[in-house]
Amino acid sequence: MPSLTITTIAGIPYIRKGDDLAAIIIEGLTHQVQKLDDGDILVIAQKVVSKAEGACVHIDEVTASDQAIQLAKKVNKDPRKVEVILSESKRLVKVHKHPNANEGIIITEHNLGHISANAAVDESNTDTPGELILLPKDPDASAKRIASALSHHYQCRVGIVISDTFGRPWRLGQTNVAIGLANIPALNLLEGELDAYGRPLKVTAPALADELAGASGLLMSKQGKCPVILFKGLEWACQPDSQASDLLRPTKEDLFA
Repeated sequence: MPSLTITTIAGIPYIRKGDDLAAIIIEGLTHQVQKLDDGDILVIAQKVVSKAEGACVHIDEVTASDQAIQLAKKVNKDPRKVEVILSESKRLVKVHKHPNANEGIIITEHNLGHISANAAVDESNTDTPGELILLPKDPDASAKRIASALSHHYQCRVGIVISDTFGRPWRLGQTNVAIGLANIPALNLLEGELDAYGRPLKVTAPALADELAGASGLLMSKQGKCPVILFKGLEWACQPDSQASDLLRPTKEDLFA
């Protein structure tokens, strides 16, 4: 019977700008007496990638625009944080102030195309008060650099998923999703194949990269400091030109607008 193992890479230190994530991962694997084999996949939390690349801004360095000040009044947020949210966004999708909540929520389309709360600007998991962590400028390129370094070191095919935590329309709670890919197919296109009873599949396309990201969240706790998760035993076809934007539904296909 096929099997899949999911393991944390322990001992990942607090990441700072300029750190070599691939080298740190290799050191963590070596410490655990593990290595990467052909077909292994690593899911890496966005925050450590952003920190290593310096995709952060301190709130004291931000000057709020008039637009940010007015929007901040509606949602009871620091206008400087709102300014950062606006700078990371293509457009505002929804602004909502719940009557029973202290702060409201700003749903935006991020510059990378993701629809998320507050343009994924986050203040958690940083030891610097006032620091805001942004998404990497090009998460796919980040994933490819890490995959290339690890593949070269271990002389095998390695897949990388960079994940972040998003909410979902019409569902409560959050889950990890893929925002950057290297080698892993974004979608497993099954159209034209047969189901278990011989019927042709018409629109089936499991979001493989999101499934990996979601599964990583079972071990990648915010309190546990486990930003790198290793998957072994999954069969997948290498797709060197894969990108996270393959998972984004075009705006023209939005059924709820």
